[in-house]
Amino acid sequence: MLVIFSRQARHEFDEAERYYARLVSGLGETFRAELKSALSRLQSWPLACPIERGDIRRMTLSRFPYKLLYSVESDHVYIIAVAHQHRAPDYWAERDGGS
Repeated sequence: MLVIFSRQARHEFDEAERYYARLVSGLGETFRAELKSALSRLQSWPLACPIERGDIRRMTLSRFPYKLLYSVESDHVYIIAVAHQHRAPDYWAERDGGS
């Protein structure tokens, strides 16, 4: 199943990757690899993750304090947010849940 990022989610991912790259050499690449692995699981089992709110689901990353908030559409998974788990927990709630 195709995965599509909202503009905001893509920006959040890019910022987190840059932050980790500045923090420790190679950590940005580790963050990217973990996100890629999470997306692979999402593509295979999009309905496996718990519901966060309404029809929005969440997948929590293992090594980083981030969660992917997404909706499952008829032909793709739409990533609404790449959200830090300890910052303003519902900031993304007003975003469009579909593409």
